[in-house]
Amino acid sequence: MTQATRIAYLTGEYPAVSHTFILREVLALRALGYDVQTCSIRRTGPEHHRGPDEKVAAETTFYVLDAAKNPGNLLGALGWALARPGRFWRMIRLALKTRPAGIKATVWQMFYLLEAMVLAHHCAREKITGIHNHFAMASSSVAMLASELSGIPYSFTLHGPADFLDTGRWHLGDKIAQARFVACISNFCRSQGMLFSDDRHWPRLQIVHCGVEPDRYAPADRPPGREVLFIGRLAAAKGVPVLLEAFAKARATYPDARLTLVGDGPARKELEARTRELGLTDAVRFTGYLSQDEVAAELARCDLFALPSFAEGVPVVLMEAMASARPVLTTRIAGIPELVEDGVSGRIVAPGDADIFADAMIDILAQPERAARMGQAGRQKVRAEFDVRQEAEKLGRLLA
Repeated sequence: MTQATRIAYLTGEYPAVSHTFILREVLALRALGYDVQTCSIRRTGPEHHRGPDEKVAAETTFYVLDAAKNPGNLLGALGWALARPGRFWRMIRLALKTRPAGIKATVWQMFYLLEAMVLAHHCAREKITGIHNHFAMASSSVAMLASELSGIPYSFTLHGPADFLDTGRWHLGDKIAQARFVACISNFCRSQGMLFSDDRHWPRLQIVHCGVEPDRYAPADRPPGREVLFIGRLAAAKGVPVLLEAFAKARATYPDARLTLVGDGPARKELEARTRELGLTDAVRFTGYLSQDEVAAELARCDLFALPSFAEGVPVVLMEAMASARPVLTTRIAGIPELVEDGVSGRIVAPGDADIFADAMIDILAQPERAARMGQAGRQKVRAEFDVRQEAEKLGRLLA
């Protein structure tokens, strides 16, 4: 990458505890010498700024909505856009072409237009030469329209599962057609991008994994126990009710087992109530959001990491657990089998079945030596294929 190249890194909200992998990717690119300027549509609250890196990110990120609320900024961006009538009308046509159906959705598309003008104006002033966005929904619409107005090429990282839930609404095929390249986090993800795009554009779909820093998660030397850990957003997609049911069944075999739930979200109150109903109050701990270092400490003290998700891409939290040399128990969905090998680095079971999940949990806890071998195999897998430094190098070459 040349000295003059500057990348605007956009997402819907940044920094966010559920998107720590984006922060890591930005830091890894900067460590490799890339000039990355972070941008976000919305500002996140202080609960997302648990660590020093997050605090710095919150202070140095350009927030599109904050800028748009200033009348001077908004009028300046509009005047700058109107001074480029050819590109301005091409942006309008693209916005109309890619608007979702319905009056309400069309109104939202107009908001995205305004946000795109503010972002494009900012990128022009900062001499940005490439816009890269994470996820294929609203912020990707803003990035695509800003690219059309400014002439700055754009690219995006395609994740799933939300990216694939309503591809017609978000015009995934059009976004792939407009992008310089699309970084797909797994082969499964790439196949879904191929499904919704013209085969002429398939060469743009490149595999770039999300990654972790393996050395941050050095394996802890501790006697085996029965500490089960979940980390994730407390929301429907994560399948936590299945985990609670399965854990209750496992406790019948191992009364000393303990479960820690790290994270927060809209389902927390319901999950706390379900914990009480199952008589697990003394065995289940809810921590809320934790910093990266606090997460690493929780991983170091657990014996099994459990993630019973219904919908995922390739969960970074599984990579973190495997980098910590912990066996993992998860579900056979989407890109997870590209990370976890059943019986080797953990167990993969059918989603939604608490009995099957409980049996696999008991099986792992019953064999600590086998669990330790699984943990080591998982750590080797992450080191070989999901190190954020090597994945940042791949992404950097594409950005260049």
